Amino acid sequence: MRELTYVARKTVEWREAPDLKVRSAGEAIVAPVAATSCDVDSAILAGHGFIDPPFPLGHECVARVVDIGDAVTSVSPGDLVVVPWSINCGACDHCRAGLTAHCTAVPHMAMYGAPLGGRWGGLFSDLARVPYADAMLVPLPDGLDPVAMASASDNWSLAWRLVAPHLKRTPGARVLVVARGSIGLYVCDIARALGASDVLYVDPDPEHRALAEGFGARTAETLEPIAHGFDLAVEATGRVDQLASALKCLAPEGFCESAGNHFRPGELPLLDMYLTGVTMRIARDNVRVHIPDALELAASGTVAPERVVSRVLDWEDLPAALPERHLKPVFVRDLLHRETR
Repeated sequence: MRELTYVARKTVEWREAPDLKVRSAGEAIVAPVAATSCDVDSAILAGHGFIDPPFPLGHECVARVVDIGDAVTSVSPGDLVVVPWSINCGACDHCRAGLTAHCTAVPHMAMYGAPLGGRWGGLFSDLARVPYADAMLVPLPDGLDPVAMASASDNWSLAWRLVAPHLKRTPGARVLVVARGSIGLYVCDIARALGASDVLYVDPDPEHRALAEGFGARTAETLEPIAHGFDLAVEATGRVDQLASALKCLAPEGFCESAGNHFRPGELPLLDMYLTGVTMRIARDNVRVHIPDALELAASGTVAPERVVSRVLDWEDLPAALPERHLKPVFVRDLLHRETR
């Protein structure tokens, strides 16, 4: 089998690795069939990551189950499944509490696509091992397009978590989105579908702003002059100055969700936050908990995640095309077109 390996800034290549076979009763082997780049992959490819290469890349995909251990009951060979980005057992105290990104059965930060918490490979590989198949894998509902849902492993389901619980708690909330990639656009789509009274999307990229406007959002190139009175701010830029600006836009007792990967230090407006009484969350997402709800929303017909997909390319195009600047490219394999059973 081959692993798509990050080797240097803007450079990936296929590298040979041993074929994967089931080695325990509870695991599965899957073949990614529609895989896409997470917003953080773009930062890694640009050389902004903190882990030295080489390592296999990729942690968002819909995959086809190839083989399963004797104890696996939730999926069968041939099924299309969403593969969560983080490794989790489903049985430890953290997993039972919904903290699947903090599973205690595996090393801290265990994930696909980066050598954190062990080496689990990447989802741009020909095959991937899923050690806790029943806990991790989520069957793709009938009728959902694997290309549109390639990001359900992380960005689509993360976007659901960033906005949906807040709109349930505060119907009609005003939502500010400060973004540079797919997460912010997914948030605009979900916020509109779930009844936000106002969505302002801030991004210097005119093509991204046009997409956001298609989702019913107002748009701006910058936050100057700073707007005020938002119940929820979502920051997904990885820039502390943008996070600071978003925090200053909140109404009293507002909430800020930071989904940016902040590889660089900076300062936050702590006095402003104190005086306004805001709450901020910055965290890796416990995505496995949210995937079913995010898929249910995608199947409702009220959202259009496929509109964020910027290009659909062949699996063999990965080494050349992945380092290019694209919003949300999806790479597909012939396995996608085989019968489910």
